[in-house]
Amino acid sequence: VRKMAALSWLGLGKMAALSWLGLGKMATLSWFNGLQFKVSLIHTRLGGTMIGSARCKAFTTREGRIAAAFNLVKKGITNLCVCGGDGSLTGANIFRSEWSGLLAELVEKGRITDTLAKQHGHLNIVGLVGSIDNDFCGTDMTIGADSALHRIMEIIDAIMTTAQSHQRTFVLEVMGRHCGYLALVSALASGADWLFIPEAPPKEGWEDRMCNRLESRTTGSRLNIIIIAEGAIDMNGKPITSTYVKDLVVKRLGYDTRLTVLGHVQRGGTPSAFDRTLSSRLGVEAVIALMEATPDTPACVIGLSGNQAVRLPLMECVEMTKLVQKCMNERRFDEAVKLRGGSFENNWNIYKLLAFQKPTNFTLAILNVGAPAAGMNSAVRSAVRLALIHGHKVYGVHDGFQGLAKGEMNWGNVAGWTGQGGSLLGTKRTLPEEHMENVVETIRKYKISALLVIGGFEGYEGVLQLFEARTHYEELCIPMCVVPATISNNVPGTDFSLGADTAVNSVMDCCDKIKQSASGTKSRVFVVETMGGYSGYLATTAGIATGADAVYIYEDPFNIHDLTTNVEHLTEKMKKDVQRGLVLRNEKCHEFYTTDFIHKLYSAEGKGIFDCRFNVLGHLQQGGAPSPFDRNFGTKLGVRAIQWLSQKLSENFRQDHVFANSSDTACVLGFSRKVISFIPVTELKAMTDFEHRMPKEQWWLKFRPILKMLAKYQISFCEYVPGEIEHVTRRSISIDSVF
Repeated sequence: VRKMAALSWLGLGKMAALSWLGLGKMATLSWFNGLQFKVSLIHTRLGGTMIGSARCKAFTTREGRIAAAFNLVKKGITNLCVCGGDGSLTGANIFRSEWSGLLAELVEKGRITDTLAKQHGHLNIVGLVGSIDNDFCGTDMTIGADSALHRIMEIIDAIMTTAQSHQRTFVLEVMGRHCGYLALVSALASGADWLFIPEAPPKEGWEDRMCNRLESRTTGSRLNIIIIAEGAIDMNGKPITSTYVKDLVVKRLGYDTRLTVLGHVQRGGTPSAFDRTLSSRLGVEAVIALMEATPDTPACVIGLSGNQAVRLPLMECVEMTKLVQKCMNERRFDEAVKLRGGSFENNWNIYKLLAFQKPTNFTLAILNVGAPAAGMNSAVRSAVRLALIHGHKVYGVHDGFQGLAKGEMNWGNVAGWTGQGGSLLGTKRTLPEEHMENVVETIRKYKISALLVIGGFEGYEGVLQLFEARTHYEELCIPMCVVPATISNNVPGTDFSLGADTAVNSVMDCCDKIKQSASGTKSRVFVVETMGGYSGYLATTAGIATGADAVYIYEDPFNIHDLTTNVEHLTEKMKKDVQRGLVLRNEKCHEFYTTDFIHKLYSAEGKGIFDCRFNVLGHLQQGGAPSPFDRNFGTKLGVRAIQWLSQKLSENFRQDHVFANSSDTACVLGFSRKVISFIPVTELKAMTDFEHRMPKEQWWLKFRPILKMLAKYQISFCEYVPGEIEHVTRRSISIDSVF
């Protein structure tokens, strides 16, 4: 889906060929360079591929590759970027290894001169992985997978509405002929009752177990969802079809059952913010890699490792990817699941884990703190389900620390919470120090043994206050965990917070519509104000996703000279082919250069060339259904938090009560690079700017050079931090990247 954004970054200064090779076969070859290819024509909101994609059997033959080599030499191309799957990238690597031989044969046949062959003596190749299946080993996410999940979840949300109304069972078939990633994440994100994926065939007798599971769910539930990957098989390798599953439910249980095959709708539609940002970053890295390549540089793939763009040896990735299919063919399914990667394996284990319940043991309280953020309900649901599995009693606290002080507790049902935005528990920004005595009394009254706080900066600060009050109140000597959840993504100790991805998508959708309205009116610039407090994450990421001309944030100081330069730059662009502009401003980026000031400045300086409008997006950035990423992320963080709390409860149980007084019993559940860790709130205190409510160091600031590149500013590549080289091994892919 996001081949468009990746495409916009190929051909900067050096000639590059861009081709989509399908299953190792050559597609129609097009070429561009910095002078001839107009990046402005590529719209980040368009799906698909503008230059087209095809499968060509001719490229599997040497004659076809000779023809391709002749076309490249004829156009003077020595750099090739291939966006495709493992077959495409394998074909590209074969092409590169044969390059000298192909040129020699062309010289021998008299099709090119010896001089021309020497001028094009080496072919550099860089790969970008475009696949909705997310089935390529080495990279945490492939281009297009997140957008496909968006399409699936939109349909599941719509189906769940009608299913609940009519008390029906729905069987949904999603793509995934050889990989169950889409089905697995969709099942986690929707709370599906049963799941079929190729990597983990159900054991003999699965029909009875599935029907018993569905039958036990009818009490208190009007909905059953079964998700099946198109390549699902049983232990003997026999296909399990969606039609068979649907007929089985009707025959065994007599339920009103409907079948929906999603098909190619999963490949289309508007790209998600994650895919736009991912492909833009990987596209930039691809060009840098081509620029730095030498004849001794091995062919590489640009992938994602946690939050970093990295360079991966192409054939290491391909060989590991093919090993997965080999394991499945040989019925070594447990190994196949492991080879899919730590994230895939953990997703599968969590899905299986959330299916059962046991008697109660300890008592836990769960509350939401701060502003509402999409994904909060997903985290609450998975936390409650797993806490019950571990044998705990769970209280839901209404309205954050304020509700805890008032004793507003209940023990209710969390079914169907995954797909709902906001906070169903209710949330407040109130900190516990305002009501410490009452908070302690509630913990004593309900015999609460552990506290799970899901929220933003206030959640982190609140747990820090509770920890520091332990010296006065023994009741606060209990394990406490913070799951970061805020659209501002400003909680210390983590790179990603729940809700930020959904908020970026909301800003992106609004900007897409704004730019669309501007397309009917030539020469217009829009200034858009985003939320985020002092944190510029939301504005910066949305700026990359929407192709903004400028983004103003607090962390990157600017003055009137910078504003004037931006206006002049945009004015020059308006005089040429670009007829609309977009400027994003974080709400607290500057005390004096307000949105109104910037709007008036652009209006005055652009008079006669363009006019200017401004929009304040406001609280719509906090609303809407959670994105697939936030649903899945929330589910996994909720599970991790309960596992950690259960461990701390066992370690700190003394005779008849829990006593946890060490610093490592009050932590923020953080995700950094590819590591999930529990960081004591006391350690994070030194890393926190409490005045501006954010970490002192922000990892995403390295996005800023990409923003300026996208806006066609002259920028030194010294400002860009290139990706590192990572080798693909069983150990490297075993790490859970949370995707």
